[in-house]
Amino acid sequence: MLMKRRTCTLIFALLLLLCFPQQNAWAMHIMEGFLPLKWSLFWYALTLPFFIAGLLSIQKAVKVDPGVKMLLGLAGAFAFVLSALKLPSVTGSCSHPTGVGLGAILFGPWVMCVLGFIVLLFQAVLLAHGGLTTLGANTFSMAVVGPLAACAIYRLGERLSLPRWLSVFLAAFLGDLLTYVTTSVQLALAFPAPDGGIMAAMVKFMGIFAITQVPLAVSEGILTIIVFNFLLAHNRQELEQLRVLSRGV
Repeated sequence: MLMKRRTCTLIFALLLLLCFPQQNAWAMHIMEGFLPLKWSLFWYALTLPFFIAGLLSIQKAVKVDPGVKMLLGLAGAFAFVLSALKLPSVTGSCSHPTGVGLGAILFGPWVMCVLGFIVLLFQAVLLAHGGLTTLGANTFSMAVVGPLAACAIYRLGERLSLPRWLSVFLAAFLGDLLTYVTTSVQLALAFPAPDGGIMAAMVKFMGIFAITQVPLAVSEGILTIIVFNFLLAHNRQELEQLRVLSRGV
């Protein structure tokens, strides 16, 4: 009971971050109506199998241990808050963290596809951040590629016996950056440059956000370490059941 109260307190603290002032600007979520219809449908279709796999993974995790619902809520709240914080970029646009690394470490990549889809849906409807026509593309970049990269990097760090804090940091850091690389590819495919085609367009889109996104990814990595250490101190049993930690370690 005490662990659940502490986890609830952490979720509440994360949600309070939504009270921080936000810039009235477009963030890296691809905005409503920006992609041509064929590309919107393509990314929806490509995301669907991962979404189904995520639903099955959540059902299995909850069936094995109903207590993980609290950690599912935490992972979703963490992603919602961080990805809703739009920060101005020196290039004239704005960027934001993604927050998907924590959930990918805890539950694997497929669960975060579902949680990320829900996060992006709420942001599109309630915050005008992203859009419904671009929801498939935004989900693929932030909730498929980002978690896949974060989970793979964390597990690789564990196999290489890296310090756990470093594995967590690299997972969150690179999961964030690869989300933006994927979005740049999506935009380049839809809008190739007249001179240089897709590659030239991708370099251009990546350059718009790179200056801002690298320090944001570093900040996300540090914050993910802090939250992970909190869970390590107060929810060790759940982490062992999820096989994030080896039993007895």
